[in-house]
Amino acid sequence: MNMVSLVKYTALPLTSPDSSSHVPRPQLCALPSVHNVQQSTQPSLSSLKPLYISSTQNFAFRRRRVPECQAYEADRSRPLELNIELPDEEAGIEATQRIKIGLYFATWWALNVVFNIYNKKVLNAFPYPWLTSTLSLAAGSLMMLISWATKVAELPKVDFQFWKALFPVAVLHTIGHVAATVSMSKVAVSFTHIIKSAEPAFSVLVSRFLLGEAFPGQVYLSLVPIIGGCALAAVTELNFNMIGFMGAMISNLAFVLRNIFSKKGMKGMSVSGMNYYACLSILSLLILTPFAIAVEGPKMWAAGWQTALSEIGPNFVWWVAAQSVFYHLYNQVSYMSLDQISPLTFSIGNTMKRISVIVSSILIFHTPIQPVNALGAAIAILGTFLYSQAKQ
Repeated sequence: MNMVSLVKYTALPLTSPDSSSHVPRPQLCALPSVHNVQQSTQPSLSSLKPLYISSTQNFAFRRRRVPECQAYEADRSRPLELNIELPDEEAGIEATQRIKIGLYFATWWALNVVFNIYNKKVLNAFPYPWLTSTLSLAAGSLMMLISWATKVAELPKVDFQFWKALFPVAVLHTIGHVAATVSMSKVAVSFTHIIKSAEPAFSVLVSRFLLGEAFPGQVYLSLVPIIGGCALAAVTELNFNMIGFMGAMISNLAFVLRNIFSKKGMKGMSVSGMNYYACLSILSLLILTPFAIAVEGPKMWAAGWQTALSEIGPNFVWWVAAQSVFYHLYNQVSYMSLDQISPLTFSIGNTMKRISVIVSSILIFHTPIQPVNALGAAIAILGTFLYSQAKQ
């Protein structure tokens, strides 16, 4: 098929005398419609009319279909619906999380140092650890009830199943709290915390034999310097006391179990962090109060209180208040940390915290030590570092 010409010639009048001297002028026109025209051999010039192509389906040649692309116009753009995570954004989120955890740890350690100082001051003047433990829980529970009532903290949504699941955790928290307070009433703060530096070893043993979790051989080998260092520091302690030693050991076991079950309890629940510990503190107070009354009793507390006031003066009341308030605050921040990290990282942070407590208590209370004590504590802390590296 021959293509129809794009040029149409206009015929001039034949009667013009100058017709032979004029050249036909070309004029542009549209393509004629192919499927409506049947090709003739010699069409006359006067019969040609402008035609328009309405379809190209009947052309003999085939054109390859090109995928249609939709480009965004500059004046009519719309956002791309793509889930692309940029590396810089991920790094920024991770850095922010690390800063947040670092602030939690720093606050936790500082509050714990202050608590231990006032706790030891109170116990030296008022050697009744059961009442001291009860007052700590009571102050924290009262603080949280006021926070909920004044809308400072969000009121947690709890039900009977929540309290039922929280009960064994509260029992462990109560045992660990009282055992640690009893230990500090009998021995130096540094001694109690050196023994409590063995917490990672208890974490491994509890996870292995009670929860069935297996660990590589390096983890078990790292327990040797932890246990050996703590034993070396304990045996050479000048004011060694078996009740103080056993209290620290029991506290280790109870708190390791408490941390593990607390972490599981905070997973997937609306109650976590600060509110979780608040509920834990209230339930522990209800559990501890009848036992504290049975073991020591109001008569002993009244006599001891009068003795402390006569020896220390009104400052004793402020010591008790500071000890109780800082106990709640440091535990509250520690649970905010536990909500963000694993029990392993929490255990390591707890051990590193004890370094600051040990050093500050030795300086403030002038605790007599021997070089062997310092060596044993250093070996235990080194074992904790090896443990953290092996566990990772």
